Amino acid sequence: MSEVPTRTVFFVSDGTGITAETLGHSLLAQFPEGRFKQVRAPFVDDIDKAIDCATQIREAAANDGVRPIVFSTLVSEDTVAALHKADALFLDLFERFIGPLETELGQRSTHAVGRFHGIADSLNYKHRIEAINFAMAHDDGVSNNGELEEADVVLVGVSRSGKTPTSLYLAMQFGVKAANYPLIPEDFERNKLPGELHKYRRKLFGLTIAAERLSQIRQERRPNSRYASLENCRYEIDAAQKLMRRENIRWLDSTTKSIEEISATILQTVRVDRPGF
Repeated sequence: MSEVPTRTVFFVSDGTGITAETLGHSLLAQFPEGRFKQVRAPFVDDIDKAIDCATQIREAAANDGVRPIVFSTLVSEDTVAALHKADALFLDLFERFIGPLETELGQRSTHAVGRFHGIADSLNYKHRIEAINFAMAHDDGVSNNGELEEADVVLVGVSRSGKTPTSLYLAMQFGVKAANYPLIPEDFERNKLPGELHKYRRKLFGLTIAAERLSQIRQERRPNSRYASLENCRYEIDAAQKLMRRENIRWLDSTTKSIEEISATILQTVRVDRPGF
């Protein structure tokens, strides 16, 4: 069986490229045997930049011996035309969706470059910035009395089970104010939730993780410590799960799940009224 050639994939946008990259990754994930080299090309917002990008695409084709794949969210017809002078498989995400939307809505789109940049002036953007600041200020159990009233969700779980990255992802993507509290041996000995968490039971969501994976993560932080030992990880996880069951806290095993999957489950379970999008 011949070796699958490495194929260069370009994510081209007149803005940040997040849309092109997100959808592109979702589609490429359906081809696990593929070998891809990724190139990000954001802010291609004039013809000269599009010509330069087309040159890079030609060079990649020559080096790889196969046509590159280009995921594009360019909206200017001139930059699109300049880009298409290179030989590649072009997947123009806006072209595929804007046409049907124009037909359905009975109106022309603006085809304006950088429309997404206007988000900086929107209420949604303001919510997300506030949520990020909230997540950082209420990380790892740092909260004063009454501050959790403002939280949309409060994540609980043993140290290094994924609470902080999930909190920040919820904030950045959805404008959700997420605090997080570590469950520690002292909580298990007291047989109760830390601080005032019992007052915010409806906002609580737990994360757990496989002991082997937790030990591996903790070894990177504190090698050869009791904190990172497999025995201690098993004890903490078992105690945390018993506490969450007793307190009737909804929880999820994060071991094999991405932050996106964890966040989607939290949003569906806690029923957060998201200001973001």
